[in-house]
Amino acid sequence: MNAEHTGTAGAGFSGAVGLVLARPARLLGVEPFFMEFIAGIEERLAERGLSLLLHVVADQEAEIAAYRRWAERALVEAVVVVNRTVGDRRPPVLRELGLPTVLVGAGSGEDTPMPAVRTDDAGPVREALAHLLDLGHRRIARVSGPAGLLHTRARTEALVEGCREAGIDPVVVEGDYSDESGARLTTELLRRPEPPTAILYDNDVMAVAGLGAAREMGVAVPERLSLIAWDDSTMCRLASPPLTTMSVDVHQYGVLVAESVLELVDGLPVAERWSPTARCVPRGSTARHTVPSTA
Repeated sequence: MNAEHTGTAGAGFSGAVGLVLARPARLLGVEPFFMEFIAGIEERLAERGLSLLLHVVADQEAEIAAYRRWAERALVEAVVVVNRTVGDRRPPVLRELGLPTVLVGAGSGEDTPMPAVRTDDAGPVREALAHLLDLGHRRIARVSGPAGLLHTRARTEALVEGCREAGIDPVVVEGDYSDESGARLTTELLRRPEPPTAILYDNDVMAVAGLGAAREMGVAVPERLSLIAWDDSTMCRLASPPLTTMSVDVHQYGVLVAESVLELVDGLPVAERWSPTARCVPRGSTARHTVPSTA
């Protein structure tokens, strides 16, 4: 996946749509989200004879360099921009290059400079929090993704606001979606003088690693600690106990993004689309919190 690749291209038409992922390539092998997302995009594009030009890079600077190279060589008809960040430099660069662009993950009411597929990040967080509050949890933590991502910020703000309304203060620590950060941060949280009784994770990989870390520390899940993962996957369902998740149809998400890309490539008005909403799927990793008897 580190090499750029595409299918055949006709004269004057590249036949490709570009997607750059600025993230450690090793995560693509263990994190199902982007593989399902890409599969959804490719399935819809293939119906029109288009292919996906995928490039994995280390950071946003390298991503911008890839866009400049693609524009210079006319390698793509349009690009899909994911993992939008605070102070994101990519949209103005893409406008300057004249590359048609679809932004993925714009929030509700956000004014975007380009067509966007929108995502509600706050609503699912409130749903997950309500599930934990209903179970009696009051010491709640969140292991987030990188803080510079707009969807990370939206989720954290929703959790903090919801906890404030419930009269509690959450603990938020920043991870990087890897199993290493999930295990390390879970261990740190559980070593606090007042450890959380529930933890929300920003992806499935960190949550599964957190489950393993809790087991190594002798913290029983869900008897002493409830866990919720964002993004459902086979690893969540096969974990012991199976993980409660915020589940979303990621494949359909990719299909919707491709629909917007096709409208853009065809020179049509791009309809406003919303990604499928994440819904809480309770499983064995969440349970009612009971205060231990002091008698």
